[in-house]
Amino acid sequence: MAIPVRWVREYSAQDILYYRILAALTVLWLFIFLFRFKFLKRDIAVFKRLPSHRQTQTIGLTISASVLIFGNWFTYIYAVNHISVQSAAFAYLICPLITAIAAFFILKEQLGPLKRTALGIALISAITLATGSLTDVLWSISIASLYALYLIVQRASQGFDKLNMLAVQLTLCSLFVIPKLFINQHAVPKEPFFWFSILTIAVVFTIIPLFFSMYALTRISSSTTGVLLYVNPLIAFTLAITYFQESVAPHKYLAYAFILFAIVLFNWKTLKEFITKVR
Repeated sequence: MAIPVRWVREYSAQDILYYRILAALTVLWLFIFLFRFKFLKRDIAVFKRLPSHRQTQTIGLTISASVLIFGNWFTYIYAVNHISVQSAAFAYLICPLITAIAAFFILKEQLGPLKRTALGIALISAITLATGSLTDVLWSISIASLYALYLIVQRASQGFDKLNMLAVQLTLCSLFVIPKLFINQHAVPKEPFFWFSILTIAVVFTIIPLFFSMYALTRISSSTTGVLLYVNPLIAFTLAITYFQESVAPHKYLAYAFILFAIVLFNWKTLKEFITKVR
C-alpha cells in the first residue's frame, strides 16, 4: 500500500485519510447491500438478541475500534509519506508481538517461556533501532500499538461479520470526517489520479484484503495464515530499499536480524506445524 500512498504525497496525511475513509465507506456499504445483505440482517438480529449490557459493551467496543483504526491509518499514511517506508514496515513486523503483550495484560492470555524470550529480543531490536533514529521507532511503535489494540478490541467483540463491523466503524469515523471537511472548508480534489489512488487504497488495500482474510480463515489453518502475515512487512522492506531507494544504516540490519530471530522464536510451534504440512 505504500506505493499508492506515495502517489498522493503532495496532499496532507489528513486529506488522504479522510477521503480513504469516505471512499472505503461508500464502496463497502454498496458491496454489503448488493452481495452480503443477508449477513447484515443476521448481524442486526444477533445484536437485538443480546442482553442490554452486552449491547452497551458491543457499542463501546465498536466506538473504541473506530478510534483505533482511525489513528492507525493516519499514523501509517503520515509515516510512509513523511518519515520512511521502513518505519511503517517495521511497525507491522512487531505488531503481532505487541498484540501478544496487549493480550497478556488485557485478555489475560498466557505467554510461555519461549514467547517471553522472543519479546525480550524484540525489545532489544527496538532499542537497537532507536540508537539510530528514535523518531522512526516511535512512529513504528505508534502504528503497531494502535493496530494491536484494534485487534484486541476486535477479538473481544466476537459473533459479527468483519466486513459489517468495518462498515459500522468507518461510518462512525465519517461522523468526525465529514464535519471536519466542512469546518475546514477543504476544496474537494479534482485530479482524476488522486481519486484513482484513493480508490486503489480503499478497495485494493482495505476491503479486498479483509474479505480475503475472512475467506482464508475458512479454507486454511490459522497457523498457516499467521505465518503468511509476515510476508506483508517483508515485501514493504524490499520496496523501501529497492523501489523507494531508502538507505539502510548498519545498525538497522542488526535490529532487523534481532526482530526476525524474535519472530522465529515466537512462532516456533506454528512454524513447525507449517513446515510439517508443506512436507
